[in-house]
Amino acid sequence: MISWSDFDKIDMRIGTILRADDFPEARKPAYKLHVDFGELGIRKSSAQITTRYRKEDLAGKQVIGVINFPPKQIGPFISECLIMGVYGEDDEVVLIQPDQSCPNGSKIG
Repeated sequence: MISWSDFDKIDMRIGTILRADDFPEARKPAYKLHVDFGELGIRKSSAQITTRYRKEDLAGKQVIGVINFPPKQIGPFISECLIMGVYGEDDEVVLIQPDQSCPNGSKIG
């Protein structure tokens, strides 16, 4: 069990994927995502979503990201946020998305 104050430390925000690039240096197949979090800026993230999503279809999708983790070095790439997803029955990630458009940077609560 965690306390409410523990949960409150996690800063989850809505962002829009601007583009997805191939990430051939990753150990597992992944994309390099560039996500617009509004006033909080554009953040980069590595996402292992190549099985369910084509990079050409990702631009414009809104996602939920944790933006207050420290940057993480993944090969030659620095990941600046964690894009949230659900592991499907096949252990492939399904992105978590709002069901209506929201302003980039909106806080999840």
